[in-house]
Amino acid sequence: MSELLLSTNGLTKQYGHHKAVDKVNLHIKKGAIYGFIGRNGAGKTTCLKMISGLARPTAGEIEMFGCKGKELERIRSRVGCLIEAPGLYGNMNAYTNLKIKCELFGIRKKGYIEDILETVGLEGVGKKKTKHFSLGMKQRLGIGLALVGEPDLLVLDEPINGLDPQGIAEVRDTIQRLRDERNMTILISSHILEELSKIATDYGIIHNGSLLQELTSEELMKRCSERIEIELIHPEQAVPILDRMGFTNYQVVNQSTIHIYERLNESAAVNMELAKAGVPVKGIGITNEELENYFLNLTGGNQKCLNMIKNGSVPDGPDKKYVCGMGL
Repeated sequence: MSELLLSTNGLTKQYGHHKAVDKVNLHIKKGAIYGFIGRNGAGKTTCLKMISGLARPTAGEIEMFGCKGKELERIRSRVGCLIEAPGLYGNMNAYTNLKIKCELFGIRKKGYIEDILETVGLEGVGKKKTKHFSLGMKQRLGIGLALVGEPDLLVLDEPINGLDPQGIAEVRDTIQRLRDERNMTILISSHILEELSKIATDYGIIHNGSLLQELTSEELMKRCSERIEIELIHPEQAVPILDRMGFTNYQVVNQSTIHIYERLNESAAVNMELAKAGVPVKGIGITNEELENYFLNLTGGNQKCLNMIKNGSVPDGPDKKYVCGMGL
């Protein structure tokens, strides 16, 4: 198991009677690109602000680099962040913007600024003022500013929001390069799962302030892959039948559905065996799911199930896989 670089325990932020973040438990491994997914207003930015030290939690705990509580203050320099829009001096060029921050950090190393500009793909912009930059260029310079001080953890809030396809590709390539060349751990929020799926190694999905799910990129791809989907009245009755048929790669995903990820040509045989055993089948077929649909179904589906997850009262199915469409 990879070493955890960052974890939160019961992280909560409350404004008056409103809980913007409610008991969130994140687990981010060293060297990961952790995609933090949620709709606008889900609590992503508030979480990132607390992790970055820009907001104080109402309750809960953050642990980074083995430090927590008051110890966090001495390791804040190991965290670089770009929260919301980058703060740039529009009448200055990229080099001068970086130079100002380097001076604040006491960094005077020769070639340091040039290295950052090359890392974020802005080495050729010359004296062009940042107010004339495209949105994608501004975002990349914002990432460059976050890199001053050579952080081990980079926190990016919606860095591809509003960008055109070229801008998205440029920011995506920058993030991938930082991870591959600098072994940097990156926490990146977005509401666009399709784009994050091209670079993220792990995911956390947040909705209405609550963390619904954490999963790896492999687990996400599996859940969106081609499969046999069986709709039943009582899916727990089908489990012993599938076990007897030798199926091992299947999942009871909610109170009416089972997904089978192997032997996809045997759907008719499965239907026949279930019928023989007197297990009523409402529907069976081969299907898959688009990434965005997976996200939308997860965050906008059965509200009763979402409340059950939030309250910790999810029913335990035949083999602990029985979770309201979440496949946990």
